[in-house]
Amino acid sequence: MAFFSSFQITASALTAHRLWLDTIVDNMANVNTTRTPAGGTYNRREVVFEEILDAKTGFTGAGVRVSRIIEDTKTPYRYVFNPNHPDADPNTGLVKYPNVNINDEIVNLLAAQRAYEANVTVFNTAKAMYAKALELSR
Repeated sequence: MAFFSSFQITASALTAHRLWLDTIVDNMANVNTTRTPAGGTYNRREVVFEEILDAKTGFTGAGVRVSRIIEDTKTPYRYVFNPNHPDADPNTGLVKYPNVNINDEIVNLLAAQRAYEANVTVFNTAKAMYAKALELSR
């Protein structure tokens, strides 16, 4: 039903933005992780959004979703000299830290938070409009 499409579109955006926020928080939590359970260094993760196409018409405008989460392999790792660290290179004494820049993540966190809040506002506005329309139809 087209009547509720604004709710579906906003709900898809809220879900996508929540996953974006979760990914940013994961990056921030792992800023000092020198070894993952798999044994390697943590790589910063980014979400990739895509539009949802309408199933009947094939047109865009049916919402948004996270198509995938990619690992940033282009940004270099941070190296810190600490020969006493258990993960330090035995030859150089350097410890390899993730390619997470905490300042960039804070900026991304603020952007994701604002986007989420904007979608909540859209949802509440649509809800108020539909409530008013129901009230007027009585």
